[in-house]
Amino acid sequence: MSDSHHSPAAGAHHEEHHDQTRTYILVTVALCVLTSGSFLTYSETFRESVPLQARWLFMMAIAVTKATLVMLFFMHLKWEAVWKYVLTIPSIIMAIFLMLALVPDVGMRQRRYSEERWKNAAIPEAEAEYGSGHDPAVPHHE
Repeated sequence: MSDSHHSPAAGAHHEEHHDQTRTYILVTVALCVLTSGSFLTYSETFRESVPLQARWLFMMAIAVTKATLVMLFFMHLKWEAVWKYVLTIPSIIMAIFLMLALVPDVGMRQRRYSEERWKNAAIPEAEAEYGSGHDPAVPHHE
């Protein structure tokens, strides 16, 4: 009788498991490095030397990269059949459509502020850094 641990099939399975474990470890390390990069955007040096828009772009790029790594490797989409595109492409189109549909509401929300709301409104970081961004036709009460 041959021992199953010494058969060529068992050796191939062990090697495949080792490669998969190494892949998961590398992806985990990459996620940790990317998380460190996103924390970097909050450091004092980075805030003073990089404009707000560049920090925002950097943070979004990191977020998209991390989400892609998680989906591909930890949700096993990398090894799925082609049918995954049938599910994801319509979802992406719908998400983009919904986001674009909400842009006017978000951009015009201050037009409907009551006097009481203006008294309690917080000043966003961008407004504090670059000046007032509200519509001059709308009275801003301080």
